[in-house]
Amino acid sequence: MEMTVNTAEARESIIDCIKAGLVPMLHGSPGIGKSSIVKSIAEQFNLKVIDLRLSQCDPTDLMGFPFINKEINRAEYTPLTTFPLEGDPLPKDEAGNDMEGWLLLLDEFPSAPLSVQAAAYKLVLDHEVGLHKLHPKVAKVCAGNKQTDNAIVNRMGTAMQSRLVHLELAIDFNQFLKWAYDTSMDFRITSYLNFKPEALHVFNPQSDDHTYPCPRTWEFVHKLISGWSNIDNAKRPLLAGTIGQGAAIEFMSYCSIYKDLPTIAQVVKAPLEIPISEEPSIMYAMSGSVANHIDKTNVDALVKYIDRLPPEFQIVTMQEIARKKQELLATPFIRNWMLKNAKSMF
Repeated sequence: MEMTVNTAEARESIIDCIKAGLVPMLHGSPGIGKSSIVKSIAEQFNLKVIDLRLSQCDPTDLMGFPFINKEINRAEYTPLTTFPLEGDPLPKDEAGNDMEGWLLLLDEFPSAPLSVQAAAYKLVLDHEVGLHKLHPKVAKVCAGNKQTDNAIVNRMGTAMQSRLVHLELAIDFNQFLKWAYDTSMDFRITSYLNFKPEALHVFNPQSDDHTYPCPRTWEFVHKLISGWSNIDNAKRPLLAGTIGQGAAIEFMSYCSIYKDLPTIAQVVKAPLEIPISEEPSIMYAMSGSVANHIDKTNVDALVKYIDRLPPEFQIVTMQEIARKKQELLATPFIRNWMLKNAKSMF
């Protein structure tokens, strides 16, 4: 069984490779965030991303295009402007300031024809495009899907395999959830995934469905529903075309719970009287709603309500609040709750 890395471990490993002058190859199923990891590293180190999809390239794209040098009566190769060469100025950011260099992402590497992979040897191993040296401040990362994913993958030659550092990316639910909270993903999605973590990534390479649930497609769902107060049945084809039919039906069924929940205004008005359901799906939905709507004006009442939930749902709710609304951690109501429940919380 191959050893895998989660998102944080992948980032750290890629950074280690770049610092050591090595080229990492990040393997992983479609839609789990490989390119996002690379782009976040580029942002951290102020590098301009060059996103090159090798599956769409021709060997001459990597070697350069031939032309006749009439002065010496010989053919030479001219590289594409895609690649920064020795002597080129550093790239600039949107404000016009110099950046630290470039991060060349050779994506869809195993999906490229073998002729293109062979043409990439010089680029990856020798830091050259044809006869031209890449700029010394170009870092390189390769990425691609796994052979088992039925995603148009060709076997890499052993000469290339042995010259890359291979990392296999696996999905880490807690890290995805942290990212989702940090980016303010719609609370209906995060509470649903808390209720059913296995729905984060449902990938069957043999399936005939057009799409499936994965971190990428859940982000698409967030973009679609963030302006919808309710998700009516007319939206089912749209969601099915985003995360697949089965996942869309289950997610919409979960979201329908919200129509029957007490409103936040009702909870704030009577936090000690509002009935507490024993149904897990309803409690997850309520936890997500409370964590999404809590603020400094209602924190005292909502903490009283949270204190009535079963212990595991108190923790789920408070963890979501801690991730989404850190400014509330200093309020006396939440601070007192944490003092009482610190051992369970952490």
